[in-house]
Amino acid sequence: MGIIIALLVISVLIFFHELGHFTAARFLGVKVEVFSIGFGKKLYTKMIGKTEWSISSIPLGGYVKMKGQDDTDPTKVSYDEDSYNSKKPWQRIIILLAGPFANFLMAFLLYLAISYMGVPKLLAYVGKVGKDTPALQAGMQKEDKILQVNGHNILYWETIGKYINESKGDISLIIERDHKLVTLQLRPKVIDDQNIFGEKITRRIIGISPSSKHTITAHYGPIEGFSYAWDETKKSSMLIFQSVQKLLTGAVGTDKLGGIITIVDVTAQASSAGILALFFFTALISVNLGVLNLLPIPALDGGHIMFNLYEILRGKAPSESAMYYMTVTGWILLAGLMFLGLYNDINRLMG
Repeated sequence: MGIIIALLVISVLIFFHELGHFTAARFLGVKVEVFSIGFGKKLYTKMIGKTEWSISSIPLGGYVKMKGQDDTDPTKVSYDEDSYNSKKPWQRIIILLAGPFANFLMAFLLYLAISYMGVPKLLAYVGKVGKDTPALQAGMQKEDKILQVNGHNILYWETIGKYINESKGDISLIIERDHKLVTLQLRPKVIDDQNIFGEKITRRIIGISPSSKHTITAHYGPIEGFSYAWDETKKSSMLIFQSVQKLLTGAVGTDKLGGIITIVDVTAQASSAGILALFFFTALISVNLGVLNLLPIPALDGGHIMFNLYEILRGKAPSESAMYYMTVTGWILLAGLMFLGLYNDINRLMG
């Protein structure tokens, strides 16, 4: 059941991506010949207007085929009035951007739904004070409620570490204990750690962990929900951008690259953990699709955007032969990345 849900999630995200391209193309007067969810043999087709809508046998992608635009053979062009090629470069860029934009919009709407459903939050209660830690030496105790860190009001546990790491030197804490306010002064300990990318970093800690007994479900109002959704979409977008950057610079090894098996597996696990977890992970995948499609690789939206920017700057499009060889190179690069992700997936499955 989890695998079915995972494939459905991927199909929905691809549908929204392609729907973005389709909507922008039709708005600008470009004929869309085929709208397909999946690749390979077509299992179901239906003509609606001038577009053939299809569901294909391999549900791991999708495409919109516009008149005069063919990634499999970029030399096939058409300059009819309703052709992609007849449009100005800035109009083509709008069509190309519409797909990734649809993914970012999808993520935003999912985060917005999460904000109205309720976001689980840990309150700022201390569950454990570590041995030989600054917190223990300062007299902090289990069940203390942290109200302030260096004058910053604390509502949820997630913000405590942020303010401790932003501080310099000693820090001041105001805690609530037995309905009384207590002020503590302590100097955080600096430790070596790793960030989510496995890079070595230093962190300031005081040696406490949260109490799982004190949780709350935060429900956001209409305005606060939009703010939450915007912030989460930005955060997840930056996370994906940083991941790609670190992969390209070698800061993160290629063995960390996951393929379709990993995506399906983690999505299936998220679905079994509940609708909230599924929404969170689906939003992250949607942002991932949006960011990756903006990479300047020929055959991706970002590559086509680069071609059109070149045409705007030079006043002419790249030659047909250059377009052909760059597109073929892009397909080879994408195939290589897909096989690498699949290889890593198989290695992880084999332990």
